[in-house]
Amino acid sequence: MEGYLPRKEFAAQVGLGLGRIAFMHKNWAQAEDHYNNVVGQCADTVSAAEALYWSAVSYYKKTNDHTVLGRAAQELAQKYPYSIWAKKGSVWLPAQQSKTA
Repeated sequence: MEGYLPRKEFAAQVGLGLGRIAFMHKNWAQAEDHYNNVVGQCADTVSAAEALYWSAVSYYKKTNDHTVLGRAAQELAQKYPYSIWAKKGSVWLPAQQSKTA
């Protein structure tokens, strides 16, 4: 990261980084916790959509429960419709919804 970030945006970026480290070490539960912290505490930041996406992926990797992916895609489409993360998650939406996303 270069340049100044407001405190909340910086905290969100740190949370994403910690989540990524845990994810790369296949510590799915810890990764999910880090991402959920970003979503919960920094929901109004640019990073929140990315955290929501990766939280769902972490949960899926931990449980093999694919239903979380569709729910995350719907939440991304509702809360962060113009984010790249909503577009990436749109593949998890039911066919009729993904055409409009």
